[in-house]
Amino acid sequence: MVKPTTDSIAAAATKAARKGLPPVHKWNPPFCGNLDMRIARDGTWFYEGTPIGRPAMVRLFSTILRKDGEDYFLVTPVEKVGIAVEDAPFIAIDVDVGGPDGTQSLTFTTNVGDRTTAGPDTPIRVTIDQATGEPAPYVLVRDRLEALIDRKTFYRLVDLGEERDIHGKAWFGITSGGTFFPIQPSADLA
Repeated sequence: MVKPTTDSIAAAATKAARKGLPPVHKWNPPFCGNLDMRIARDGTWFYEGTPIGRPAMVRLFSTILRKDGEDYFLVTPVEKVGIAVEDAPFIAIDVDVGGPDGTQSLTFTTNVGDRTTAGPDTPIRVTIDQATGEPAPYVLVRDRLEALIDRKTFYRLVDLGEERDIHGKAWFGITSGGTFFPIQPSADLA
């Protein structure tokens, strides 16, 4: 078996991506080993320790990314290679607030150009670092792949926040697409 390279994967991804996002969830190629590729917590993609400087190449690789269990892979019809992801594979760098008939919808744009509107099928979740108390907010982009919501965008969300009762407890959170996403118990807010 020939060891996959970024060039072979990029060529296969280009071919597969001609009509939108490739159907990586339908492909079941053999595992070909790990590639020395890493997505840093800040969204930077690295290959062999060097940042990938071409946004079009990063976008291309992002279209063939898949998460199986807790592991991430670049998948083409003929090969599947493991890559490392430090946190979430994408970063939500902006949010548009809108919606029909006064219903608030939050549409996020990621660092690789994906757009996703938070709602029942694309939830927002927030984890709190137990040591620092810092929130880490995420939104589902597609097929088990999340984006870490960057700080400036999260602050915009907080400005849109509201308090709601959930099972007798007051929670601070945000609403999108008719769904309330709790961020933190109101009692824990400083």
